[in-house]
Amino acid sequence: MARFSHSVGGETYRFDSLKELLAKASPARSGDFLAGVAASNAGERVAAQMALADLPLQHFLDEALIPYEEDEVTRLIIDSHDQEAFAAVSHLTVGGLRDWLLGDSADEAALRALAPGLTPEMAAAVSKIMRVQDLVLVAQKIRVVSRFRNTVGLRGRMSTRLQPNHPTDEPAGIAASILDGLLYGNGDAMIGINPATDSIASICEMLRMLDGIIQRYEIPTQACVLTHVTTSIAAIERGVPLDLVFQSIAGTEAANASFGVSLKILQEGHEAGLSLKRGTIGDNLMYFETGQGSALSAGAHHGLDQQTCETRAYAVARHFKPFLVNTVVGFIGPEYLYNGKQIIRAGLEDHFCGKLLGLPMGCDICYTNHAEADQDDMDVLLTLLRVAGNNFIMGIPGSDDVMLNYQTTSFHDALYARQSLGLKPAPEFEDWLQRMGIFTQADGRPRLGNNLPPAFRQALTQLG
Repeated sequence: MARFSHSVGGETYRFDSLKELLAKASPARSGDFLAGVAASNAGERVAAQMALADLPLQHFLDEALIPYEEDEVTRLIIDSHDQEAFAAVSHLTVGGLRDWLLGDSADEAALRALAPGLTPEMAAAVSKIMRVQDLVLVAQKIRVVSRFRNTVGLRGRMSTRLQPNHPTDEPAGIAASILDGLLYGNGDAMIGINPATDSIASICEMLRMLDGIIQRYEIPTQACVLTHVTTSIAAIERGVPLDLVFQSIAGTEAANASFGVSLKILQEGHEAGLSLKRGTIGDNLMYFETGQGSALSAGAHHGLDQQTCETRAYAVARHFKPFLVNTVVGFIGPEYLYNGKQIIRAGLEDHFCGKLLGLPMGCDICYTNHAEADQDDMDVLLTLLRVAGNNFIMGIPGSDDVMLNYQTTSFHDALYARQSLGLKPAPEFEDWLQRMGIFTQADGRPRLGNNLPPAFRQALTQLG
């Protein structure tokens, strides 16, 4: 006999496991069809969502989606669950949690207290029965603040990761992009390079270069080269100045193994970063990237839908108290998120679930060139995420990453978001922009063209 069932339009749909129920309740996306776990039609999806809404939250503590003995992420989720924090909602169903989240009693303080009491599966479940406006409304109540050399995540602020990638890691090209981004007020979340090569010598050279720029101009930000965590550990052992420790992560032990990491290796990276004591106002120093579809692409999804897998990755991130978590929402391709509609929904789900679990969430609002999406879709997601209060976005010259070959958000997109919604950069970074003459005291907008600050005019001359 099926364990869960619900009737829609005179037909009864049955679901044999919690895993199947979650998958069939998930809004349609290409990756779940590829995995063979999606609902076969809209009626089955609605039936699954209605059955899920009636499911007590306690059930998620009684049934593990991946057996405890087989998966260290499952063990982390169960062993770290805070029963005292969960008590506030322990009597509710998934549908009851949705109603509570949308109500006035779920204010910022209540949601902060609840975060350690929620498992990723609970967050994923409630997101599946929420409309876009629900995801936005609840997420905007929550602020998750992190600190290293500046403060990211405050209400009324929006930060950016300045991403100066170069197809050959050419220092002059990287420096030119950094200068361009700083002149548009980008880079307070961090200056982060995706290296074209994982050579330890090249990684160390880029880290020294980034540190030199930050130190020379006394920029209150942090640097990161997005290399494997073990390479970051090796750089630290060589005495190289390193701020944030990066790693891509996923929601199952097997998927993380495909990235060459485990919880133990991540712990080693975290401890190595802490040993440098480079943070001036805080010690949040891990930078994690995630994305729906990564576990499926590695054949490591255990029959789970991709959004539930993604949310489980947030348990891994939460364990290390990160500075930034970035869902790279449309990067993997249309095999997993086919079009703009699916990308927009996925980005809002990821942001909602991450913040509900207590993470400083940002989003790489992006798509690959073979997806059924365009920059209008990205403008919609950017605007919705900013209303929802996400911590940061990407800032890349012209929205086009010439090294990774995908489309994302530009320095100008950050200006649009800040100006249209009255947002400012991180406070320490805003003060620096004003001292350097990049932002005026009067309106908080960049001074461009012939009003370049002398220090940057000199740097431009040197690069030329």
